[in-house]
Formats: sequence, structure tokens, C-alpha cells
Amino acid sequence: MGRKIGLLGGTFDPPHLAHLMIAQESMDACKLNEVWFIPTSIPPHKQNEDMANADDRVEMTRLAINDRAPFRLCTIELDREGPSYTLDTMKILKQKYANDEFYFIIGSDMAASLHTWNGIEELNKLVTFIVTTRPDYAVDSPFEKDFIKVNVPEMELSSSDVRERVKKQISIRYLVPEAVRTYVEENRLYGS
Repeated sequence: MGRKIGLLGGTFDPPHLAHLMIAQESMDACKLNEVWFIPTSIPPHKQNEDMANADDRVEMTRLAINDRAPFRLCTIELDREGPSYTLDTMKILKQKYANDEFYFIIGSDMAASLHTWNGIEELNKLVTFIVTTRPDYAVDSPFEKDFIKVNVPEMELSSSDVRERVKKQISIRYLVPEAVRTYVEENRLYGS
């Protein structure tokens, strides 16, 4: 019997405490052995000057999960050329780790648009979706019956908020892991 592995994709620009909380809550609720953080590439049309480059995002993600043993960094999406579809990523992971079971962790906002994802029917067979949601929040998706729903405490926190605070020289302490805060300052990211 293989491992139960949760996959949490994101730009992690920068990774913040809500990312870690979502990973931990999913791990506890679904008895996962590990959660892999997968920094995604940022499409050129979404890139702006406030954003960190891929190397910085990988390093911040590594720092954010550094002392948390069941959390791992997986750079599979940045190691590939061209646009990165979740389906392609899953096919590679399933091939490489045939005995493991994969759980893809998404927010309820993403779950609502899941039917528009590339190859979603096939993807739904390769992976179980964990949908992190607020209590009493209805997820409207044709795949809802396949979801595992995990309630997470609501945390109004996004990477764009963190970047905005840095730009305005407002403290990000307690919003991101301390090692990430230090990295942002030392590397003058986000116009700091």
C-alpha cells in the first residue's frame, strides 16, 4: 500500500500562513502522509513587475515548509517547458509513483470552475479532489459527488494582499512564515 499524498499547487508568490493551514487541515482530515507544494508557472500575460521570479518563489516555498516534515516541495511544473496543465502533471506523477494515491487540494472558488479544466474527466479518475471550504458554503460543481470537503477556518489572506502590504511598507509579520518575511526583505522583493 502506497502513500496518500496531497498536492497543493499555487504561484506561492509569496507562500503565506493560509497555504500552510490549508495543507495541515487537509492532511489531518484525510489522513494524508504528505502534502507536496507545487509552485506553478505564471503565464507571461499574468506576470507583472511586482511578482517574484520562479527561483525566488521556489526558495520561499522551501523556506515556508522547511521545518514541517510531512510537507515537501515539488518543482515538476516549473521543470517543464510550455503551459502546464494539471492533467499532464498528474500523468507524470502517476507514472513515477504508481503505488501512491493522490489528492488534489483546491479551494471552493476553484471547484466551481473545475468543469472548464483541461481534460477534467480523465483528471477526475487520476486524483481525488479535496475541496477546502467554509462551513455552510455550497460548492456548485458537476463533480461535487466525488469531492472530499474539508472545512478550514476562514482566513482573509492572499499573496496579492501580502505583496501590496510590502509595497506600502506595512508589516507582513504573522502573515507569512518568518523565514519568508526575512527572504522578502533581504531580496527586496515586491518593491520593498
